[in-house]
Amino acid sequence: MPLPHLGAVPPADPPYDEERRTVPRGPAAPAHGPRPRAHDPAHDLAHVRARAAPRERRRDDPGAMRRARRADGAPPGERGLRALGQALAEVLAGRRPPAGVAGHLTERAYAELVRAGRMIETRRPPLAGAPHVHRPRDGVVEACLLVHCGERSRVLALRVERRGTQWLCTEFETA
Repeated sequence: MPLPHLGAVPPADPPYDEERRTVPRGPAAPAHGPRPRAHDPAHDLAHVRARAAPRERRRDDPGAMRRARRADGAPPGERGLRALGQALAEVLAGRRPPAGVAGHLTERAYAELVRAGRMIETRRPPLAGAPHVHRPRDGVVEACLLVHCGERSRVLALRVERRGTQWLCTEFETA
């Protein structure tokens, strides 16, 4: 009996709209010149993964986590929760200083983060997946994210509560 054919598995999380690349529609190439290269979805996936991988220069990017804290007091969306989860995963993996996320956590949660230290052992940078969001009551958002760490994945749970017009992480847990 022949073995079944194994095909490529698509990524578990779809890319955000800003990560989707479109093929620019320019003027047609001349008939005698080089033909334009066909659109390669594998190139897009590599580009998305390269952009999602944490880098030293992105640690100081104020726009990366700004989505987690909106000025109008609206609850954070999935993008903001994912950015906050990514930042916390990087801190727990020892790849980002805790002070970088201090403004997004309550004093108690920040003290717990500093006390916890490095909890995620990984040789490669962690990559947070799309959050599963639950709103148990008004002013509270809970999210659970799968954090890809190479050979072994982890789960990161966050609880974000509204404090005035700001949303702050009050609890986090990883397993």
